[in-house]
Amino acid sequence: MSSTLLLIAFIIYSLALLGFVIGITGQKSKQVTDPAGYGRKWGRIGIGLTIIGFVSQAGFFFTRWAEAGHIPTSNMYEFMTFLSMMIVLAFIVVYFIYKSSVLGVFAMPVAIIVIAYASVFPREIQPLIPALQSYWLKIHVTTAALGEAFFAVGFAAGLMYLVQNVDFKDRSKAARREQRGVEFTLFTLVIVVAFVAAIFTFNGMGYKAVFSSNVVVKDVNDVEQLVPQETTYVLPPIFGPHEGQIVEMTPFFGMTEPLMEAPSWMKGANAGRKLNTVVWSLLGGLVLYALLRLFIRKPLGAALHPLMKGVDPEDIDEIGYRSIAIGYPIFTLGALIFAMIWAHEAWGRFWGWDPKEVWALIVWLFYAAYLHFRLSRGWQGKRSAWLSVIGFLVVMFTLIGVNLIIAGLHSYSGT
Repeated sequence: MSSTLLLIAFIIYSLALLGFVIGITGQKSKQVTDPAGYGRKWGRIGIGLTIIGFVSQAGFFFTRWAEAGHIPTSNMYEFMTFLSMMIVLAFIVVYFIYKSSVLGVFAMPVAIIVIAYASVFPREIQPLIPALQSYWLKIHVTTAALGEAFFAVGFAAGLMYLVQNVDFKDRSKAARREQRGVEFTLFTLVIVVAFVAAIFTFNGMGYKAVFSSNVVVKDVNDVEQLVPQETTYVLPPIFGPHEGQIVEMTPFFGMTEPLMEAPSWMKGANAGRKLNTVVWSLLGGLVLYALLRLFIRKPLGAALHPLMKGVDPEDIDEIGYRSIAIGYPIFTLGALIFAMIWAHEAWGRFWGWDPKEVWALIVWLFYAAYLHFRLSRGWQGKRSAWLSVIGFLVVMFTLIGVNLIIAGLHSYSGT
């Protein structure tokens, strides 16, 4: 039931995005007799579908909560689906403040990509580990996700501003640097899409590779010992575990063993799989980006630029700032204050320099700098837009990179 509701929400969000795109492109078309009315009509259709999709996803959230017996935010699948729901909620709030349909063209893809990314993780309901068995799970995770959702809307507005105001025809050195920055941001989104596509493709093919390797663990007496551990790959192993033994491996284009081993300094049985995932994501992103460039025959930023004609840049700048101004205090409460209180209850200290704690602090300091430069130094326009884009890329690294690549006390959320 819950999975069906999430699928319905995903489809409706995609239709809502199509509605926003039709509305914006219709406003640019010379064949449309009443461009403003046409855009408003499809904008209303888009936001209506967005609200319906949000209700369906809320149904998924509460249904899964009933099935699991606890709030479904305890692993990557659950948290990322919840984050996507909060992004849609933040977009709905901002939409009704500013009535900007074009924001949906940039904000909705972020929510859709996050849902697709969540779907690559195991969906089975898992019992809560002891560290998560607290009412602070509801308070900390939900408020942190809501704050990050408003950062996502700020990112969408910042990217909109850059797509509109970067001159993609200028060949000067400064302009080329800006063009490369916009293109790198879009390439980052393409990498995530390519990763999701690769996972679904190989899962559909039934691909599987299992390796066994010895991992150093500490017992209750803090004594280190070697323990055999199996690691399962769902992507063909370009990098296998260091000194790992093949238990089972589906051949892939004649590949019956890993091309290389993970470096010895990468500790843990999952180190090779994480490195393999990063390499596959980059390779898939490069291939997908090359295909898109071949199809549209211009940079992605230049292809999106016509969508922004006629949109007031000051409105976009204001939307980005207001979104971050709303999200910052919510994130401060959820990711720092509530997190530290829970850490003290769970581990007996408010702060322990765990990688997730450090990166949450980096995110908080970055957006504090954003608000400082915006309010005290008058950084508006491009400067503000670049900060909002970079800030959300830091957020995504905190959510994805730290959970899946860097080992720490929060690594359970990457399972």
